[in-house]
Amino acid sequence: MKSRVLVTGANGQLGKTIRELSSDFKHSIDFVFVEKSELDITSSESLELFFQASNFDYCINCAAFTNVDLAETETEKAINVNANAVKNLAINCKKQDIILIHVSTDYVFDGKKKLPYIESDATNPINFYGESKLLGEEYIREYLDHYFIIRTSWLYSRFNKNFVKTVFNKLKNNEKLTIITSQKGTPTSCNDLSYFMLFLISDAIKIFGTYHFSAQGETTWYGLGMQISKYLNKNSNVTPLKNYPSKAQRPLYSVLNNNKAEELLQKPLKNWEDSVDEVIKGLSNKSH
Repeated sequence: MKSRVLVTGANGQLGKTIRELSSDFKHSIDFVFVEKSELDITSSESLELFFQASNFDYCINCAAFTNVDLAETETEKAINVNANAVKNLAINCKKQDIILIHVSTDYVFDGKKKLPYIESDATNPINFYGESKLLGEEYIREYLDHYFIIRTSWLYSRFNKNFVKTVFNKLKNNEKLTIITSQKGTPTSCNDLSYFMLFLISDAIKIFGTYHFSAQGETTWYGLGMQISKYLNKNSNVTPLKNYPSKAQRPLYSVLNNNKAEELLQKPLKNWEDSVDEVIKGLSNKSH
């Protein structure tokens, strides 16, 4: 029997990626994609009525307030989307016996560790975005037993606005860029993350809990910029910058340990360089 899956935040880069890949899973999954104008997940009432009228097996929550700097001033909005809406989803998933797959972030950690973070490491966010996402996680654990919280990092895709796409377009236009070297993490392709979430559904995985999912390896934002510039033969256009002032503090080291996800998949995850090249190749073909 097919699984019926609701995807919230359908207009974000992750939602759009899942939609693009959904045809690969059409034999086993029926998808329903909703954006904010169709379903306001911050409204408990709307959510309850929507869930009652439908018969979902899973909900993939891609809706999030992801502007890290803006979250420092628009705290209410960040809490509403990243925490209160998640609480609503958790309560209603519990009522309707729906499995929730929720996307969280490496920014729940403070970045003081020197080794990749495992799922059970102590959380200690150093910016409001991280705090709001952590609160969302806590609500899920409070209300649900059947959930997957997936922490990921530095997401990019060929959709919407993201670092990889922005740098690619600027370098293609021969712009000069200075990119910071102070933060270490792992760029993660929305393609790879989407396939992981759809694997959880199509293989009916029931080992619930919190998982880390990123590409393998680590780099800085400058290293990521250089990977893009290498592809375009524009290495001289990118220069390193130690740091730049921003509203929100960021963890200096937020690499995630993916062993738990790899055990589920029973195969190693891709290296970040390969995944970046794959997306850039798609952007190159599109721009020709």
